[in-house]
Amino acid sequence: MSRRGFLAAATVAGAAGVAILAPVRFASAATGATQTKTINGHFGIGAPDFVYVPVEVPSGAAQIEVSYSYNRPSVPPGVLGNALDIGIFDERGTALGQRAGFRGWSGGFRTSFSISNSDATPGYLPGPVNPGTWQVALGPYTVAPSGLDWTVQITLTSGPPGPAFKPDFPPLRAAGRGRAWYRGDSHLHTVYSDGRRLPSEVAAGARAAGLDFITSTDHNTSSSHAAWGPFAGSDLLIITGEEATTRNGHYVIAGLPAGTWIDWRYRARDGELPGFVDQIHRTGAIAVAAHPFATCLACNWKFGYDKVDAVEVWNGPWTADDEIAVQMWDGMLVQAARNGGQWLPAMGDSDAHSEPQVIGLPHNVVLASDLTTDAIIAGLKAGRTWLAESASVDLAMSAAGGGKTAGIGERLNVGTGEPITVTLDVSGVPGGTAVLITDEGQTLSQALPASGAATVTWQTTADVSAYVRAEVRHPVSSQATGLPGPMAGMTNPVFLGQP
Repeated sequence: MSRRGFLAAATVAGAAGVAILAPVRFASAATGATQTKTINGHFGIGAPDFVYVPVEVPSGAAQIEVSYSYNRPSVPPGVLGNALDIGIFDERGTALGQRAGFRGWSGGFRTSFSISNSDATPGYLPGPVNPGTWQVALGPYTVAPSGLDWTVQITLTSGPPGPAFKPDFPPLRAAGRGRAWYRGDSHLHTVYSDGRRLPSEVAAGARAAGLDFITSTDHNTSSSHAAWGPFAGSDLLIITGEEATTRNGHYVIAGLPAGTWIDWRYRARDGELPGFVDQIHRTGAIAVAAHPFATCLACNWKFGYDKVDAVEVWNGPWTADDEIAVQMWDGMLVQAARNGGQWLPAMGDSDAHSEPQVIGLPHNVVLASDLTTDAIIAGLKAGRTWLAESASVDLAMSAAGGGKTAGIGERLNVGTGEPITVTLDVSGVPGGTAVLITDEGQTLSQALPASGAATVTWQTTADVSAYVRAEVRHPVSSQATGLPGPMAGMTNPVFLGQP
């Protein structure tokens, strides 16, 4: 059908454009019997963001299996081709924010999935296949000019439900060092969404990178949470989360209670984000605008920054979009200093999906009261953090004046004329450059020796500098770009003067 045909024949409601097709009905069957039904359709330009295929599941079903395919016609250069996502909701419904009904999402990463009481394909949640109306969710991500032809095949197998699945969630605490700086990557993917690493491989990569914690952020699903328990340990805290991938940008949710899912089926114009961030905050988690200037379709952030808790200014190996993000973020620091309002901390994460992407490039170094989920999330939200490309980079920065000292993410509350000394200790960046930046811009640049270690000091007052932050960069790789060298490490600010 064309979009007009869908809208004429379907119920349309909710955010982001939704259509519901005629139901697919199955009859009750004997134990061990399988039934398969196939449906076909066509999406034209302007298809709804989500189209639901109702599936009437009878009593006695033990497993539901879904497979799908769609055509991929050639398109002219610069024109988007076809891409179709898929997921499923059970008999409890598809209402926006309806956590209970969600049973899984694989986007465009898989062509089939199955769910039973005992097991499910990664990305999906095991549990009872109860009778009622289930909904196969199709997401026409992009549609070629000639349209998108699709086929969905649904198979039900009858029988006893089998033993219940037993989740193995990671603990909320690891053996920390008390109040200390902890290293962690809070944007990682596994085979439970579109990554190719198993949870065991991600945990091994985190340990090899010298990390103390990681956050699991598979796209649009909580299904990996139940798999992380065996891979946590006294040396590695594993925090559960999600990456919500909307049609107007992605955001990382870190610190969700294990098994909690957050809906992503809305656009900026729907006005739904504030309610979901409030929901996230009620769980104790934080929302982080991810890769705000990424160039992939629907990846860059268009919701504004009023509701999020931090912004991911550094995503994976340093590129031009990270440079833009840091400059944008610095402008927001100036605005916060001028208005006396809340400032937005910066974060850096690898967003690693598979080899050769490096886990921990970059990562956050967080000052926390201990190595627990609550303490790490509190440190990230407060901006008591600096960002590093690897565990070989070490930074420490403070500002002192009037008999007081403040560190990263804090405020040195002194009078405007009080002399302030800023101290930055750097190691692990041979031949690099250490830079101090205030609301005026770059105020000091110092070359680092071949050893990569140095102490940089600088003096100012609060009437001259509203804040100070540090960047440590590698040498410029090419003069042609006109950009500074790649980032090796950077801090959140120390604010100066009375609020």
